[in-house]
Amino acid sequence: MSRTLSPAVLVHALGDRRESRQATLAIRAAAVVFMTLLTAVAAQVSFSIPFTAIPFTMQPMVVLIAGMALGPRLGMASQLLYLGAGMAGLPVFAVSATLPMGAARLLGPSGGYLLSYPFAAFVTGWLASQGFDRRYWTSLLAMAAGLVVIYACGVTWLGLLSSAIAGQSAIGLQAALAAGFYPFVVADALKIVLAAGLLPGLWKLFR
Repeated sequence: MSRTLSPAVLVHALGDRRESRQATLAIRAAAVVFMTLLTAVAAQVSFSIPFTAIPFTMQPMVVLIAGMALGPRLGMASQLLYLGAGMAGLPVFAVSATLPMGAARLLGPSGGYLLSYPFAAFVTGWLASQGFDRRYWTSLLAMAAGLVVIYACGVTWLGLLSSAIAGQSAIGLQAALAAGFYPFVVADALKIVLAAGLLPGLWKLFR
């Protein structure tokens, strides 16, 4: 009796394996677009914090879920598509009274966080493809790894690069941590603690 390999990530389990290659590609493309739209919706669930230019959004959690569900390449593609939509001027970035819309948003204080999304989705997706999405604790570890990527890129950009692009002195890493890490990390950690059970739960349904 031959044994069939289980799907690597959740998107691979969608659809019937008897479907044509075109149907499979269509399903995966739809999944990528869906996660792109979900990232854009999550950006609208945001609010400003008085002492920082970085808005609080639900995006990091959605980015990590995209990686877990789609895998490294498709997860990364969903976030590249999201950034492309924002650069084209579509209203997919968080509403802000101080941050510009369009491509200029990527050069501002929050640009490092946004630019990190494809890489965070890739890292989380790669871990998911290794089976980290099947159990709660490994799922949490995979999402935590992606969150580290987001904060590492975001804080570094905020502290060292965004001010220089604007022709000002860099604020430094300590000020960047105060403005872009400490106010958000506890809430983001709680979000992934809650979200880490989503993929293992969906896998149980598929089984």
